[in-house]
Amino acid sequence: MATRTSFPLILCLWGAGLGAAGQYAKISVIFDQLGAVYPNAGTALGFIVSLVGFVGILLGVVAGLVVARIRYRRAMLWALWAGAGVSLFQALLPSLPLMLASRVIEGVSHLAIVIAAPTLIAQFSEDRHRGLTLTLWSTFFGVAFTLLVALGLPLVEARGLPALFIAHSIWMAAFALVLTVFLRPLETAQEGLLSLRGILKDHLTIYRSPSIAAPGAGWLFYTFCFLAILTVLPPYIAPEWRAWVMGAMPLVSIAVSMTLGVFALRFISAVMLVQIGFAGSVAALVWLLAAPGLPVACLLLAAALGLVQGATFAAIPQLNETATTQSQAYGALAQTGNLGNTIGTPALLVILSIAGYSGLIWTSIIVLAGGFAVHAWMAKRRGH
Repeated sequence: MATRTSFPLILCLWGAGLGAAGQYAKISVIFDQLGAVYPNAGTALGFIVSLVGFVGILLGVVAGLVVARIRYRRAMLWALWAGAGVSLFQALLPSLPLMLASRVIEGVSHLAIVIAAPTLIAQFSEDRHRGLTLTLWSTFFGVAFTLLVALGLPLVEARGLPALFIAHSIWMAAFALVLTVFLRPLETAQEGLLSLRGILKDHLTIYRSPSIAAPGAGWLFYTFCFLAILTVLPPYIAPEWRAWVMGAMPLVSIAVSMTLGVFALRFISAVMLVQIGFAGSVAALVWLLAAPGLPVACLLLAAALGLVQGATFAAIPQLNETATTQSQAYGALAQTGNLGNTIGTPALLVILSIAGYSGLIWTSIIVLAGGFAVHAWMAKRRGH
């Protein structure tokens, strides 16, 4: 662990994370325009968005093991350069099979960054700053989506779709160059070679460990609900408030995690703060059950989930002391997070169609209460 926090380096790693989030966001924000590029794609067009997530589900833990073995600096730089190259290729708007193949490569690049970067941030932060720096890291998805809506869409309108891919490529290459100069290698113990048997054994080791698996286990419940709720809740908010509330909810999550969340981490453990966030989100959902679409209850829900977001990343170095176990935990987090994001929205849409608004809210309450419970169970296994 570091004896002095290099905030410029932390910000550069966070900037690289914005590029990794952009690998998702750049497709999501222009998805409605891709039908004109691939008019005969049909349902296959959806895979342009989802393939990165499927790679995360399949290879999240494996990526954590690989990153630990090839070293964090090397993994970061390779992933950034690969991401820059893929985006430049995508600017050519290649045929659909080639675009889909590029998204698989991009999924691997994305995984390497979201595992290596927070591990490096944790290792290069002083103990007293780690809650702040990892909470900052936790905002990378929300900030990237906001930037791409605010700046990326006007760029596309002015210069066309290729301009967005080129801009993303330049962003990734710029941070690759900066980190090549300023990011020093992280000294870690030598790891053994990977094998299929070893990978399966490592999966069991990771998910049996109440320290390595706990953040990812709770993250599954969070990711199942967060994007899904943002997707299915809008029709129940009054039309005059709808756009403002839905735009504010992600920003409220980020603001609360960076202010109240960072302050609270000075006094309580990250796991306890995660549980407070889950409990607060359940309370907000009970309020929404009584007052469907109430704007202040929606914002309270976003605030509570913001505590879960920031504290989950801060929990990993609190529960895992070595860079190797931290990268394993971030790999599990990537795997469970992609799984939650992938299944959450379809599942809640099905429940909404069967059981209506009350079924949607009760399901969300049960899921988020499950996040609280799984952390309580794993804390008990750790003897806390």
